Amino acid sequence: MAFHWPVRVYYSDTDAGGVVYHANYLNFFEHARSEMLREKGFEQDELAQSGVLFVVRNMSIDFVRPARFNQALTVVTEVTKLAGASMVFSQSLEDDEGSCYCRAQVTVVCIDSEAFKPRPIPSHIKQELARVS
Repeated sequence: MAFHWPVRVYYSDTDAGGVVYHANYLNFFEHARSEMLREKGFEQDELAQSGVLFVVRNMSIDFVRPARFNQALTVVTEVTKLAGASMVFSQSLEDDEGSCYCRAQVTVVCIDSEAFKPRPIPSHIKQELARVS
């Protein structure tokens, strides 16, 4: 099951040509991953206080077509792999007809908030994320 997060393209998201500036697609994807965690009951500030941080380790991104000012779109997020200390997300930005504007594969690593070293993803988080994949 995929997680769906609606977004609107604001003027501040666009470049001089009126299309989404390439770096802002990363913001859309980041927000969707954060909201997916929030929906599962995990607030990132609370996770940090308990010693858990999630950081992007690697990303592959494909800019398919330009998204434009004022478009209503959806970020579709799926967990495609859960390992000991890492997980892989497949994300895409789509319109209501399913046309893709941008897609990415994002590897996120769980680290200890004090030592900034990899640590296992807590089992209760893994269980909840497995329900979205």
